[in-house]
Amino acid sequence: MTQFNYTAYAQEIVFAAGSLARLGEAVNRFGWQRLILCTSPSLRASGHVAAIEAALGTRLVASYERTQSHVLDFQLAEALKLAEVAEIDAVIGLGGGSPIGLAKAVSSTLEEQRTGRPARAAFPTDQPLIPVVAIPTTYAGSEMTPIYGVTHQTDGTTRKITVRDAKIAPKLVIYDPLLTLNLPPEVTAGTGINALAHCVEAVYSITRHPLSTAAALAGIQAITRALPRCYDHGDDLSARTEMLRGAHLGGTALASVSMGLHHGLCHVLGGTAGVPHGVANAIMLPHAMRFNLDATAPKLAQVARAMGLDGAGQSDEVAGEAAAQHVYNMVSQLGLPQRLREAGVNEADLPRLAELALKSSAVQSNPKPLSSAAQAEAIFRAAW
Repeated sequence: MTQFNYTAYAQEIVFAAGSLARLGEAVNRFGWQRLILCTSPSLRASGHVAAIEAALGTRLVASYERTQSHVLDFQLAEALKLAEVAEIDAVIGLGGGSPIGLAKAVSSTLEEQRTGRPARAAFPTDQPLIPVVAIPTTYAGSEMTPIYGVTHQTDGTTRKITVRDAKIAPKLVIYDPLLTLNLPPEVTAGTGINALAHCVEAVYSITRHPLSTAAALAGIQAITRALPRCYDHGDDLSARTEMLRGAHLGGTALASVSMGLHHGLCHVLGGTAGVPHGVANAIMLPHAMRFNLDATAPKLAQVARAMGLDGAGQSDEVAGEAAAQHVYNMVSQLGLPQRLREAGVNEADLPRLAELALKSSAVQSNPKPLSSAAQAEAIFRAAW
């Protein structure tokens, strides 16, 4: 790797068990006075919302607690209305990728409404008008990235549109492993495989660089060790801490590189076919790895070594195949679906999903180019 280019983001990261208690102190330091919280009903039930209310007091001026998977367009409209009325100056996303994604969408859209200009960074150092605070309770990784997606319904077609911009990256991220102790096994598994997919795609991304590769490989090592333990023993704080660190590393790696085939396919499965993102990741990741193997064998061999697979004397191709099989086996051990049919995808819909996938910027950035929808359909059929 003799040439590379990437953008880093101005973020404060607080990682420690019990760090949610430092939220009020951090908000004071930034000077934010009127915040809205974007979250989901389960976080109210778990007591995490009450903890934020206690930490912020009167500075928390609004809450939107109806976030659903894939950030539906009407949810954005509802949250925006609350934010406008409350005249907020910062927005908190508490939960997984959807609440944090909704917080990003509120930030970006509200800036456009207030300024009358696109909320896009002219330079990587441009800062948002409405900063985002991210407090992850899963392993989705959205807290580190300058990306969000909103699912729109247009002309009878449901499609998830992703936006990438430097301003979108959260300014403050609080990682508190205590918030993950009550994460259900199925959510632990799905978002954990999502974090692993971030790392794998970052390793062979066409825009990879030394920092992204180092973070991704360290993330793979941590996730491979910790995820089965978290699934089997959700109250294991040591495992939860290591898994959250792996998710952070995966999000960090993905934040500054382009995504590939895997994420493009999963966005279509989620936004159009309604497949939960973690389930889509679990099903598609081994197939995406195998599709890319002949173009990325040395990189997938690195993935295999980070997973702890004994590759002594093996070719890169054999090691890469072993990595893909290891993911497939892990998905089975975690009780996640391994076929699209198990996730409710109709076989008759595969050609349409493939056509949509080919239009994805992530698919177009894959290290092994796809020139036709037939190639994407073949991958879907292999997974069906």
